[in-house]
Amino acid sequence: MNIKDIKDIEKNNIKSLAIGWGICGSFCTIDDAIEATEKLMTELPPESTVIPVVSFNVKNIDTRFGKAAGIIARVEQLCGRSCIDTIEGAEPLGPEQSLDVFIISPCTGNTLAKIAGGVNDTPVTMAVKACLRNDRPVVAALATNDALSANLHNIATLLQRKHFFFVPLGQDVPQQKPHSMVADLSLLYPAVISALEGKQLQPLLLRA
Repeated sequence: MNIKDIKDIEKNNIKSLAIGWGICGSFCTIDDAIEATEKLMTELPPESTVIPVVSFNVKNIDTRFGKAAGIIARVEQLCGRSCIDTIEGAEPLGPEQSLDVFIISPCTGNTLAKIAGGVNDTPVTMAVKACLRNDRPVVAALATNDALSANLHNIATLLQRKHFFFVPLGQDVPQQKPHSMVADLSLLYPAVISALEGKQLQPLLLRA
C-alpha cells in the first residue's frame, strides 16, 4: 500500500480497534511518540482503546529527557488506563485480551534485535509475542543509532516475517550519526491502517 492510497480509506470504514502500544527506552523520542499516539487516537473511532505497555527501562530510568514517573503518568492519562509493566501482565494480551494491532513507538534497536531473535524478556517483547500468536500485525516505529550497522540484519529479518511492519523511516542526522534511523511518526496512522490490510506502507525508506 502506498501513502497516497491511504487517502481513499474513510474513517467510518474502520471498525473500533483494540490497540496495544509498546513504549521502549529511546528516551529522546518518547515525547514525539506520545504526541503521535495522541494524534492517532483522534483519527480512530472514539470506541477504540489503547493499551499501553512499557519496557523495564521506561518504567525505571530517569534521564535528562524526563522522569520515569512523569512519562508513565502522561501515558496513563492519555490512554485512560494503567500501563502494563511486567512480563506476566503482558502475556494475557494473547489468550485473554486479543489485540487488533500492536504498535511499538518508539522501538529501540535493542527491542528490535530481541524480536528478531525470538527473545521475550521484557513486557514489550512479551506483548509482541502475544499479538503475533493470534496472527495480528505488529507495527514498529524504529529509533536507533545502529539501524545501518548492527541492527541492519534484524530489520531485514523482520521485513521478511509475516505480520511485522515498519513505520517508514529515514536517516535523521546522517552527517553526525551515519548509522542512525528514525521513523517518521507523522506516518503512524497510515502505517497502522496499511498493516491491518496486511501490507507494508510504502515507500519504506525516506530521504533525509
